[in-house]
Amino acid sequence: MISIAVTSVFVSDQSKALAFYTDVLGFVKKTDVPAGADRWLTVAPPDQPEGVELLLEPNDTEIARSYQEGLFAAGIPATTFATDDIRAEYARMRDLGVVFTMEPTSTGPVTQAVFDDTCGNLIGLSQVG
Repeated sequence: MISIAVTSVFVSDQSKALAFYTDVLGFVKKTDVPAGADRWLTVAPPDQPEGVELLLEPNDTEIARSYQEGLFAAGIPATTFATDDIRAEYARMRDLGVVFTMEPTSTGPVTQAVFDDTCGNLIGLSQVG
């Protein structure tokens, strides 16, 4: 059996990303070790600390920056997170100053929103049902 252990998003500033992903989104820091000039820096959901980790990966190559900037310019989320109550999360995050490029919108059985993570990415938020 194969499972997902780590997935990543490119970020323009690892420290700023860590603050946003923990203080605003509510993830917990999982791993933070030196990796050359940068860090192997991951976060995880607080209720699934041994689950999938999100690597906050530096966009310190031209390919990474171009990919990240291209997705952002096209309005495409770099990744999507799930929630059981998208409207409550939207209100909570908006009250914390998060900028949404798409408010919760029903697209059939899924309601979606998109926000700016302040580190170069648009991130999707979805609720099924």
